[in-house]
Amino acid sequence: MTVCLIGAGLSGLAAARALKAEGVDFVCLEQASDVGGIWRRPQAGERGPGYLSLHLNTNKRLTGYADHPMPESYPVYPRHSDFAAYLRSFAEWAGVLDRIELETTVESVRRRDDGTWTVVGRDAHGTRTAREFTRVVVASGHNTEPVLPPAAPGSDRFKGTILHALDYRDGSDFAGRDVVVVGLGASAVDIAADVSRHAARTVLSVRRGLHILPKQVFGIPLDDIAEAPWWTRMSLEEQRRFIEQALLVSRGRLRDYGLPEPDHRIFSSAVTISDEILTRIRHGAVTPKPAIDSFDGDRVVFADGTSVRADVVVHCTGYRMAYPFLPTGCPIGPQGSVELYKRVVAPDHPGLYFIGLVRPHGSVTRIVEAQARWVARVAAGRASLPEPEVMRKEIAGYLAAIAGQYGPAQGASIQVDVAPYLEELRHE
Repeated sequence: MTVCLIGAGLSGLAAARALKAEGVDFVCLEQASDVGGIWRRPQAGERGPGYLSLHLNTNKRLTGYADHPMPESYPVYPRHSDFAAYLRSFAEWAGVLDRIELETTVESVRRRDDGTWTVVGRDAHGTRTAREFTRVVVASGHNTEPVLPPAAPGSDRFKGTILHALDYRDGSDFAGRDVVVVGLGASAVDIAADVSRHAARTVLSVRRGLHILPKQVFGIPLDDIAEAPWWTRMSLEEQRRFIEQALLVSRGRLRDYGLPEPDHRIFSSAVTISDEILTRIRHGAVTPKPAIDSFDGDRVVFADGTSVRADVVVHCTGYRMAYPFLPTGCPIGPQGSVELYKRVVAPDHPGLYFIGLVRPHGSVTRIVEAQARWVARVAAGRASLPEPEVMRKEIAGYLAAIAGQYGPAQGASIQVDVAPYLEELRHE
């Protein structure tokens, strides 16, 4: 029995360790030149989200693997290069490096009539190889294809440069320049704060308000709160009131900083974690503006009619999930939602599993470890799955419930609450 594991980032390494522990033979295919996924620093000429100022938003205790904690010398929120080094040390400690084929891009994954899977990979020299596997585990993440908004009028004649966050490396690259950063997610606030230390002017263009949370509340890391018994015993409404009151006391209202107030309650959409952006705004280093309306030569015009001169526009507008190597409609169904039993199993594609295709409020590591252990037990024949119709019913119920809280957006379909979800996986 041989498993093809795709991806050697945080999730892929957890799966590799679990498969080895269960005695399951596997090969891990990783398109980059080293393990570490999005945390690995891009090499020269390589695009990647690992900008120099990137740090963890979740604390090291819960972000590190349970049996191989991060070094005591690491700060509570390590920088991305330290975390990448830690991930490689985990791969060495777990003894899985010899199972990982680097610089191998997966081009096609197809199920055969006999139930096995054909995986076509291309190595660094361009050589394609087709191999047969009994099962496939996809752990390649969901930040895959950068998303740019529809081109605003005049953008084709803009005299400056338009980038995506994927192209961003360091704030010093923009020293003395006028920069507009677009977005209010994690990358946007990180990059705006970083750029503002070097640029002549930094503007943050925000289309829609999001809830901005500090990394700690009352001195407690947010992901510690997310798994605390006193928190999990609260109802959703009680959790919302607790955080909303804490934020009101600690930082006031977002409109006082020139940012739009969210049009939704907290925990109805993704939140933004940042200890810096509000301070940089208050210091005058970052100026909030509404959405971009158009471009006019070397100027960016905003929805309120104001404009600024700009040398660079950096779109921190996220990524779309894309799995071009998989059969059409998997794992993203016709309605645009991810359709997986317990967020792991593709019911209509026996033998195909996903690790890490979730978005929790808090650290993802305990989740991917639990998913990996479950998949490894299934692959080893020590756990079984229900019939496809049972899995489809669970998926429908989950998507209906999650849409009620977060809405029908694609990203909502991978949202999970850490403690309840871990309990579901324990039952499996």
